[in-house]
Formats: sequence, C-alpha cells, structure tokens
Amino acid sequence: MKRCLKLTDIFFLIMLVSAAAVQGTTLLKKRITSPNHTVEIVFLLKKGHPFYQISFKDKILILPSQLGFRFKNGNPMEKDFELISTKTCSFDETWDPVWGENKHIRNHYNELSIILKEKSRQRRRMKLIFRAFDSGVGFRYILPAQPNLKEIQIVDELTEFNFAQNDTAWWIPADYDSYEKLYRKTLLSGIKAVNTPMTLKTPDGIYLSIHEANLTDYPGMTLVRVKNTQTHFECNLVPWPDGVKVKGRTPLKTPWRTIQIAARPGDLIESHLILNLNEPCALKDVSWIHPMKYIGIWWGMHIRKWTWYEGHKHGATTENAKRYIDFASSHHIPALLVEGWNRGWKTWGAEEPKFSFTEPYPDYDLKEVVSYGKKNNVFIIGHHETAGNVPDYERQMNAAFALCQKLGIPAVKTGYAGVIIPRGQHHHGQWMVRHYRKVIQTAAKYHIMIDAHEPIKPTGIRRTYPNFLTREGVRGMEYNAWSEGNPPEHTTILPFTRMLAGPLDYTPGIFNILFDKTGKHRVHTTLAKQLALYVILYTPLQMAADLVENYENQPAFQFIETVPTNWDETHVLDSRIGDYVTIVRRNGNNWFLGNITDEHPRLLNIPLSFLASDQIYIAHIYSDNLKTDWVTRPVQIDINKYRVTYKDTIPAVLAGGGGMAVYFEAATIDKAKLFPPLERFQKFRYTPK
Repeated sequence: MKRCLKLTDIFFLIMLVSAAAVQGTTLLKKRITSPNHTVEIVFLLKKGHPFYQISFKDKILILPSQLGFRFKNGNPMEKDFELISTKTCSFDETWDPVWGENKHIRNHYNELSIILKEKSRQRRRMKLIFRAFDSGVGFRYILPAQPNLKEIQIVDELTEFNFAQNDTAWWIPADYDSYEKLYRKTLLSGIKAVNTPMTLKTPDGIYLSIHEANLTDYPGMTLVRVKNTQTHFECNLVPWPDGVKVKGRTPLKTPWRTIQIAARPGDLIESHLILNLNEPCALKDVSWIHPMKYIGIWWGMHIRKWTWYEGHKHGATTENAKRYIDFASSHHIPALLVEGWNRGWKTWGAEEPKFSFTEPYPDYDLKEVVSYGKKNNVFIIGHHETAGNVPDYERQMNAAFALCQKLGIPAVKTGYAGVIIPRGQHHHGQWMVRHYRKVIQTAAKYHIMIDAHEPIKPTGIRRTYPNFLTREGVRGMEYNAWSEGNPPEHTTILPFTRMLAGPLDYTPGIFNILFDKTGKHRVHTTLAKQLALYVILYTPLQMAADLVENYENQPAFQFIETVPTNWDETHVLDSRIGDYVTIVRRNGNNWFLGNITDEHPRLLNIPLSFLASDQIYIAHIYSDNLKTDWVTRPVQIDINKYRVTYKDTIPAVLAGGGGMAVYFEAATIDKAKLFPPLERFQKFRYTPK
C-alpha cells in the first residue's frame, strides 16, 4: 500500500522545514524517518547546494554530503538550486520472490521526493528520491526530460559519503575490471579507493554497508577518498574510453545509492533493502526458472589434470561427460556443467580470441551428451566463455541460446576472463552493463538461466530478471588451485561484504583438500567447513566442485545431496566479521545450519530456539573431530545423529579453519527415539584459543 501526501499534510511523519538566515543565505532542511523511526534522512539545501545526512538512533553516521553532477558539455548541476516541491510517501507490501533466501519479503519504507530547479542560467530541474527503511537508506537522482537537458554526458557524479567517524572497514581496492581480491580490514583513513560493497563498523558498534541497487544503463560505482581528508569519500564511476562516465538522454534515472545500517552484523545479511529497490519481476512466465545443484567438468582444468582445449588431456569428452552424468544421476544431483566443450579454446590469449558457441569439439558429441543426461534425469549446463570478445558473442548469442533451448539445456555459465573488446571498455563500465542486461534479456526469451563469471556486481536485478540466478564477482575456489589460495578468514568476511550484493557462485565442496602432492597449492579449510559453506554462501545454483572420484564412498557427500538451493527462511544467529558466522536456513519443515571460523579454533554454543516448538528433529551433525587440523589433517570429520528440540543447545567446537554443518530433519517421535539425545554429543577435549 502506498500513500502520497503533500508537504502541507502535517499528520504524516516528522517533517521539518526551517528557514534561517545563514550569512545572508537560506538553509533549508527536510527530514524523514524510517517506519520504526531509527533511521533518519535529512536533506539540506545550503547556499543553493544540495546535501544529505544520515543518522541511526540519533547518532549521525554520515555528515552533510554533497549531491550533483558535472557534464562534459554544459555547466555542472551542483549549486544555485531552489526548492520547487516536495512529496512524502509511505509504502508497505509483502512480495514473494521466484527463489531466494526467504519465501516472503516485506518492502516497507517512507519516501521523500525533492524537486530542485536552478535559479539562473539554464534553469534545469533535478529530482531526488530518498527512501528510509528500518534497515537503511536508498536514494537516487532523476533528471527529467527538459529543453535544456536532452543529450547527457556525465563526467562526474558528485555524490559524497562524508562519514562521521574513522570507522573500521572491510574492503577490496577499486578495480574497473575485477572483484577477485582478498578483503582488507583497515580504518577508513587507510583507504584510497574501493569497490562496493564496502562494510563498516563505527566505534560505537553500528554496522554499515555502502553499495548500489538497480544498476541499469549506468556504470558501476567505486568510492575514492577525498584528498586531504580521512573519512570523506566521493563517487567515482567507471569511465568509457574517452573519459566520460555516463552517456544517455533524459529522462535518466541513476541507480540507487544504498546505505545498509544495522545494530549487529547479521542484520546486514537479513536485510532486503537492495532487492526492494529493484522493479518487480519483468517475466510473465517463470515456471522454467528453478534453482539446482550441479557438478562440473571444471576443477580438473584448474588443477591441470585436464585442458579446456582439444588434445590428449581434454576434459570435455563424451566419455568423461557420461561418467559425470552417471555419478550425478546416482547421487541425485540434477545438473552437469561442461567447460571446454566448444571450438575456439586455443585462441585464448590471442589479440582477438574467437569461440564458437554452437560447434562442439569432435570428441564431444553435444547431442549425445544431452540425450544421455535426459535419460538419467541430469540437465547439461552450457558454457559460453567469451575471453572478453563481446562483439563476437553478441553476434552469436541468439543462435547459441536457440541451440540450448532446442536441445533442452536450461542454464548457461557465461565468462569474460580477459580484456574487454573493444579495447578501452571495462567490465564494470556502462557499455558492459548494457551488455550484461542484453544477455539476461535475450536468455529469458529462450528460457535460459544465467550464471555470469567476471560479471558486473549484483545490485538486486535478480528480482526483475530471476533467470539471472547467480554470478561470480569474487575471489573464488579456483584461486586455491593455482595461487597462494584463500585464507581461512576469507569466507567469514564474504557474507558481510560481497554477498550483501547478491548470490555468489563460489563453487565449494572440495573434498581432496590436499590435492597438490607438491604441497604448493591446497584448500585452506577443513572438510566440515566445506560442507558448512553450502549454508553460509548462498546461491540458487550451487556446485559440488571436486572431481567426482573424490566423492565416491565418502559419507560426508550425503550433506551435499540433501542441502537445498532454495529457502523459506534465513537467520544469522551469531557472527563477528572476519572471525566466525552461524547461519540457519529453513526449507519446508527442515532446517540447515552452517557454522564456520577463521584460522582460530572456537567453541560456540548454538541455541536451537529457531526450531519449531512443537516438532522433534533428528540432527545430522557433520563436525571437525579431535584430530582435525586444517593444516595437517583437514579431512578428519565426525558424522553423528541425535534427536533434538528447540530447547537444546549444540556445542560447536570448531578446529582452526573449520566448521560445522547440521541438517535438522523433522521427524516423528517414534523415528526420533531411534537416536540418542543431544546431551550425549561428544564434546571436544581441548580448549579453543
């Protein structure tokens, strides 16, 4: 329900209009609060310059911060404004996503719209919309169609984030082409430029995350610290080759600039603010969109057992694909990703790499593999690696998706691992944002779901186009195959940073953790933590990434078989960014728990009060054991079953780099009695540091 009121209606929200002489000028303030009154937005017009300010529970988090634009041709829109009108709205609805972390999502906010007009010169108009949610703030610009502003070439968006304190930040450096970095933890004053999301903790213990929502026909936003300041940041958009940031026409809407705010870090994860700032689903028929798990001819290439290109070590052969299909079918895994199936891989690294997205290599019978998969109830996931040659992919895209539709391939993993062609364009610039949107819209016409690698960051577009199932945009599992790897704390940071943007194709599930006999490369976790990541790192398209032979006769694989990829309810029970996190998710009557730690062992007592009070459960517990050590004995694991209720508490004793995964199976009393009570759960016999 949406109610819009004029400013003169004094019964709506706390609104203040004050005019005061300030050195001969007028200071104008407009205030709006969130529905529970904890979040406050103040709009200020000072000496004709527009600013905003953000508070949480009466504590200022963002000091007055500038708004506006500079153009390649024409005067900037940053000053000499007068207020033309204001309007407030209250909106409250509950909507159901096609898939996601929760079955129902509430979208509840109070809105303030401001229309400004230049007092002199071109007298151009600019509209600002502020939305105050209980979990934070979203604001955007609208440049209406008008005689003096038609063609637009923006060289700077002047949005600032003037933080009130020198907050602690978790961040990755600004990069116009990649998000595949390890997160750093510093004070704001130690940052020069960052990609978003950037997550902060104030000295008072308030958590914030700065990002954007509904990134449509606009470049990605990075943040740069203003020179000679410690905590003052400004927007820096990814440029076109000629230096212009945004090219378009009025009317023009920017993405929403988002500031999630929470009293505890887990509340950032539970927020739906970014999704709610996107338009409802644009697809009339979504019956063909379905989350699923998959295995892949993939990890073998990264550990150099196989090659993507044709030859004696070629991974994508008909024989190998059938072997993987047999495994998937016998273990109830519904899909198989096959990389390296198509002609062109030997052009990788060329000045202009060219792949065919319809022609398989001779040793891979595409039709036979798809047919064999259908007979065994296993879908094939296609793979379209472009190596950055975007024009060549766009030329073939319709034919490629049509082939997938004809054969019954429901999903495609795309890739852009390379310098973007044409040269000078960036992965995160406006030109590529347009391309990513073109891909997802074209895929929808053919009923194809997309998993994008080397993508633009998520900004909630999955609400509008739910066939955009997931994407990479992170330093994922493959870095463990050929680099120094991802440290144990990496996955304890991701839920509070990159994953606030949206689902993550991290590709967990490596069981042969010490795969490299030379000891140079490895996965920096325990086996139990690999299982827990299926709950911690959400994606509707979830991979069991290891070679299938490493899953054979391994009881721990039962958890991967059982864990869903779509959820009815999600809660963060306990967390400390970079140290540990415990998340529970419900699917139907059953619950799943993931609990992980950094390099330090921990004892965490987990109350099971989230369970239904009138239900008894069998807890299938996969945990580190007495001998587990992520460095020397990472695959040691205990698997036990106990009967539990909502009154119980699980003692989760985690080895360094370790974790715990639990499946709570709703059961009858008679069935549950076949298992011992939880108090018999063996506790570890060491004291975690």
